[in-house]
Amino acid sequence: MSRFRPLLPGGHLQTLGGVLARSFLKWPFPSEDIVVEAGHDVRLLLRASWQEKGADRPALLLVHGLEGSDEAHYLVSTGVAAFRSGWHVVRMNMRGCGDSLSLCPQLYNAGLTGDLRAATEWLASRVARFAIVGFSLGAGLTLLTLARERRRLPGALKAASAVCPPLDMTRCADALEERANFIYQARFTGSLCASYKRRQRRAPERYELGRERGITTLRQFDDVITAFYGGYRNAEAYYQSVSTGPVLAELERPTLVLSSTNDPFIPLESVLHWQLSGAVTLEITKGAGHVGFVGPSCAPRFFWAADRVLRFFEQIDSLSIGI
Repeated sequence: MSRFRPLLPGGHLQTLGGVLARSFLKWPFPSEDIVVEAGHDVRLLLRASWQEKGADRPALLLVHGLEGSDEAHYLVSTGVAAFRSGWHVVRMNMRGCGDSLSLCPQLYNAGLTGDLRAATEWLASRVARFAIVGFSLGAGLTLLTLARERRRLPGALKAASAVCPPLDMTRCADALEERANFIYQARFTGSLCASYKRRQRRAPERYELGRERGITTLRQFDDVITAFYGGYRNAEAYYQSVSTGPVLAELERPTLVLSSTNDPFIPLESVLHWQLSGAVTLEITKGAGHVGFVGPSCAPRFFWAADRVLRFFEQIDSLSIGI
């Protein structure tokens, strides 16, 4: 596997450049819309693209990050690379994300491991073997699910990968409040507040009108909305509950954790000090930003992380494509 060779210098250019380089990517293959029941009034939209030949091939389940969807640029780039390599590809939307708002106008958060488990159970009913790759918040959800649901996850799940997971949510929220990160803070907060208003209009009996007013930081949103409606005491209690660093020692399935030395809002020191189980491979990529990894790749639009993830899975015998 070739090492990462950054085409852009610095964490901010990598992060923003990755968005710009891949922003126009669209899913090019036929897909089937699947609605998975994940609990009371919880319906998840999955979009599955199946290989025409080779029903025994493995599937890749992709999980997006904060305010993403099945159309997120990093999901599309990774999925296209996987599909071209012979994988079935399933792109999952968290609650109410993307085109699933009408199905389930509920808030999502990083602790809803039952949702991802429901998606894995459905996928296990269709294929004999599959892997998961999550990005950013979806990477955290993937790791948390591997730990908390490990006794209930299907045996067909053979491996996982987490790209830029927030292992310490408190440290990440702190980092977002630094002056240099104002653009990310503003983007996340603006998008989250707009998403809350859409959900409130769909479910006024569930969500309070105007509760998002005056929110200017991610921590404020998580305190006033995420924690309040998610059953947590406050934002810090939420962060402590869903931070995935402490669970890395509990993972039993082969798992690649892929991070970067200059991620603008996931401090390197928040990644390095956790105990790892023997199943976990932690790789710190030099100069890749946050889900940037803008460098030469087989995946569309210079997404080296997709290449690395697929190579990791291909080295696991139970996920061999065999073509």
